[in-house]
Amino acid sequence: MENDIIAMTRALGAALQEHPAYKKFREVNAQCDADKELQEQIGAFNLIRMNLDAEVQKKDRSPERVQQLQTNLQAKYDEVMKNPSMAAYNAARGELDGLLQRITGILSNCAQGEDPATTEPCTHDCSTCGGCH
Repeated sequence: MENDIIAMTRALGAALQEHPAYKKFREVNAQCDADKELQEQIGAFNLIRMNLDAEVQKKDRSPERVQQLQTNLQAKYDEVMKNPSMAAYNAARGELDGLLQRITGILSNCAQGEDPATTEPCTHDCSTCGGCH
């Protein structure tokens, strides 16, 4: 019986990889990898973060230098997040994460005895539900 559940889980995984949200995420992820400007921005962000980490570890660290690096890090983060490729990535990731949360919620509800044919995970929006269990 356990092997059947594992086989069904693998089949679910294969079905997930055929879902439009998964395909979109993979497509956008590849676009991010190919976006040279974005990769340079991420590299610059990582360099600032490493410099900040190194400065914080120093016994004779400069509070002004730490503050400046934190400011630079935030500015670079904002720049990365404004990149169109990153915005598309975040949107696609959010859609895929939502799907995964729904799948996980349904499985969790089933493990608690709810009807697999009708159960839906809690959205924390009471207008979508008939009441808490």
